[in-house]
Amino acid sequence: MNVLSVNLGRARAVPYTDQPQGLTGIDKRPVDGPVRVTAPGPKGTAGSGLAGDAVCDLRHHGGDDQAVYAVAREDLDDWERELGHPLANGSFGENLTTRGLDVSGALIGERWRIGAALVLEVTSGRIPCRTFQAHLGERGWVKRFTQKGAPGAYLRVIEPGEIRAGDPVEIVHRPDHDVTVALQFRAETTRRDLLPRVLVAGSALHPETLETARKYVAKYGA
Repeated sequence: MNVLSVNLGRARAVPYTDQPQGLTGIDKRPVDGPVRVTAPGPKGTAGSGLAGDAVCDLRHHGGDDQAVYAVAREDLDDWERELGHPLANGSFGENLTTRGLDVSGALIGERWRIGAALVLEVTSGRIPCRTFQAHLGERGWVKRFTQKGAPGAYLRVIEPGEIRAGDPVEIVHRPDHDVTVALQFRAETTRRDLLPRVLVAGSALHPETLETARKYVAKYGA
């Protein structure tokens, strides 16, 4: 298991985002390392956890619980076959393109050590948006991506450090529950009846998922 590439984005003006300044950092490209990774701060006030990576829409992206976004190269390869065209590392706006790691099958709260010092913790799957759809140029992409249910993972920074392409990934903690990123994603999108089940992941969940699940249980029961 290793990091195939570390991808950073620069703010770029595009016609398809509803971000007030019309900017997006979704077009991320592989860079030579090392890249410093730290907890950026609360959502709404802080962007990416990777130094030099632009996050322009702070309403929906960035912050401590979405500090890093990872996608498995194997999932990109699968989409290449389905879409019929190449997808470079970073095509999904991911910071880390991994090899040999089941990213969407990772458990909420699972921790990865990358390189010598960096430790990240899995928080949630990525919810697709129209900026993502327009960036890829695929009609109906939000629905397609949602139905496939392999969203990649957002991660928070537990221990800061530097990373670069080729760094090994070691799973250093696996929590004692069965709530995967894929399950959490389905619960938030197509299977709201699964929301009570994700609560066993506790505070490791992205706070917005935790709040949604608690409200569901309060209204409908477990």
